[in-house]
Order: sequence, then C-alpha cells, then structure tokens
Amino acid sequence: MVCLIYRVIKGPTMPDRVIALDAIGINLVAIIALVSIMLKTSAFLDIILLVAILAFIGTVTFSKYLEKGVIVEHDRRNR
Repeated sequence: MVCLIYRVIKGPTMPDRVIALDAIGINLVAIIALVSIMLKTSAFLDIILLVAILAFIGTVTFSKYLEKGVIVEHDRRNR
C-alpha cells in the first residue's frame, strides 16, 4: 500500500496515478474481506460493496476525464 500511495503522489503520468488509486481500492477491499473472515462476521460486506463501487466509479470517471477532458458532456445544439 505504501508503494501505491507513493505512485499516486509521485507517478510520472496521470494514468499511472489512476491505476495506483484503483489498486489501492482493490487492496482495501481485500483487507476488509480478510478482517471479516478472521472475525467470522458478515457485518463488513456492506462496507466492501461500498468501497468497491466507489473505486470503480472513481476509475471510470478519471479514465473518461483523461480521454476526453470532460466528465459530463453537455449537448449544445442550436435552438
């Protein structure tokens, strides 16, 4: 995780930073799942889902921004 945080801060390019953020999200989900297994509880399943969904949405948003330069496209037709 420390190496990934370093890559997010120091990464040579923006796509490297996005991949590092996604990897941090995946590692966080795995750590929470392991803690849930060790404690023999299913109380953390909602947290796992929330973190996974937020990591996915963040990755898609950053990728779209890097590709097009905007996140939300506005349709500007002449009326």
